[in-house]
Amino acid sequence: MTDPADLTVTLVDGYVDEPAHFGVPPYISTYPRFTAGALVDAGVPEENVTYHTIDELRDERQKWADVADADLMVYIGGMTVPGSYVGGTPAEPDEVRELAWTADGTSVMGGPIRFGVGEENAGAQEMERRNLDYDFLAMADVEAAAYDLVDSGLEGFDNRYRDNEELDRWAAKGAFVVEQHPNHPDYLICEMETSRGCAYRCSFCTEPMYGNPAFRTPESVVREVGNLSDRGAKHFRLGRQADILAFGGDGEAPNPDALRRLYEGIREVAPDLETLHLDNMNPITVVEWPEKSRECIRIIAEHNTPGDTAAFGLESADPVVQEQNTLNVTADECFEAVKIVNEEAGWRPGESPADAPTHGDGATNRLPKLLPGINLLHGLKGEREETFAHNKRFLHRVYDAGLMVRRINIRQVMAFEGTEMAEEGANIAAEHKKLFQKYKKEVREEIDRPMLKRVAPAGTVLPNVHLEYHQDGRTFGRQLGTYSLLVGIPGELELGRTTDVTIVDHGYRSVTGVPHPLDPNEASMDELTSIPGIGKRTAGDIVVNRPYASADEVNAADVDLSKFTGPYPVEPKAE
Repeated sequence: MTDPADLTVTLVDGYVDEPAHFGVPPYISTYPRFTAGALVDAGVPEENVTYHTIDELRDERQKWADVADADLMVYIGGMTVPGSYVGGTPAEPDEVRELAWTADGTSVMGGPIRFGVGEENAGAQEMERRNLDYDFLAMADVEAAAYDLVDSGLEGFDNRYRDNEELDRWAAKGAFVVEQHPNHPDYLICEMETSRGCAYRCSFCTEPMYGNPAFRTPESVVREVGNLSDRGAKHFRLGRQADILAFGGDGEAPNPDALRRLYEGIREVAPDLETLHLDNMNPITVVEWPEKSRECIRIIAEHNTPGDTAAFGLESADPVVQEQNTLNVTADECFEAVKIVNEEAGWRPGESPADAPTHGDGATNRLPKLLPGINLLHGLKGEREETFAHNKRFLHRVYDAGLMVRRINIRQVMAFEGTEMAEEGANIAAEHKKLFQKYKKEVREEIDRPMLKRVAPAGTVLPNVHLEYHQDGRTFGRQLGTYSLLVGIPGELELGRTTDVTIVDHGYRSVTGVPHPLDPNEASMDELTSIPGIGKRTAGDIVVNRPYASADEVNAADVDLSKFTGPYPVEPKAE
């Protein structure tokens, strides 16, 4: 029998993306960390575990030797809600096969439940997992498969799900893997699981396939965050759950005490963290338990970092669609939940919660602490032309009430095997394709842009924007966090670094910004002309009259740059 202490293991991260679980860089999902922890718990030494992303293997062919030479190679990947990605490219089927062919040792493939590694697209939309020439296929939890396989001497395993006692050990022991991620430590956000499974049974969703909610204890999550922080991690997202408000409860009702222990504990073990965001929050929880929910939302806003988003799964404002798809929240209920989150968490750093929402009208220049996001899903059973009108009326109602929503996510349903949508087999989305495209464009024009101006008005500062790519003479980047704004900056700045940015203009789903603070003695013409109220002539005057020693000198050009330049005096530059 193989001694675990002698085993060498290579983990290959082909990336995952699930409704409640991000894993494409700059995110690192729980799967490789939990799998690494399971291997160590089974007796494999940390130093014998090597972790690579699929992008690493594409860029550095010599690292394929780690795949070939390992006694055990574990591939992790699969998408249940594939999207467009900037930080990485999910593995393709040919790459997944090549990994299996390259591995001289035992090979195992696993990832999200039943999905995402099939013949059509191993990294994206295939709905049924198939074997791509691997020795073993993990049809349940890949971390449990890895543990059992090592424990059996690489002889085999039974497909099973891990329990929370195992998870407590594996999550804490697998933190070391983040040090091997190419984005570590500055451009990496750790996806954290607080629970999985869901108490509700919406027709299209894969999360109920994990069963009813199984919650970790606050202490378990905090211990994992502490270990990750000790390994250099500074960014965390509590994204792996169906409803953050239900954490530590019965799966439906809020538990403020458990949430307080979670957030206070995270802040205690990672006092220097730079990002603490979440994802999913169920609006029906907010309206059915309003006082407990308000308390929980206040706890989150007290301890999180600005720009946080609580995704609300309204899915459809059409009562016909709601009924036919077992959706659990009405448009009126979702509106009330949006209002409550705005009241309790729509304040900005420097304000008091009593000031929320202020829409950035002079109080501070940072994003609000926590705002709702709205998810709308099309192609569901019962969808009709009136459905699109219902959704638009709901969004206009939210905007006209003066409320803030950080993000409106409009997408079409994917019919997964095992869900009601798959059994229904109707291609509703295709029937409404033209109507969907027209409606989506109208929402972007009528709601998204004015809402973005309300949430992040000109003069709002976004700290630590990571510069990712160049396009059309501009540099684009994002902050780390949940649904971060895409920021375009005039000029081609050095990539791979961070800069603070002041917002100067708005698109539908992105913003234009200039480096903050902007020094008028150094600013380019493109940067100056991007500022509201400054045309080419004024920008030219500012450039010609350099250097400036005070704000008054710059403002003599009949424009107030104080929102964008930061404190004065500015040190004069040598001519």
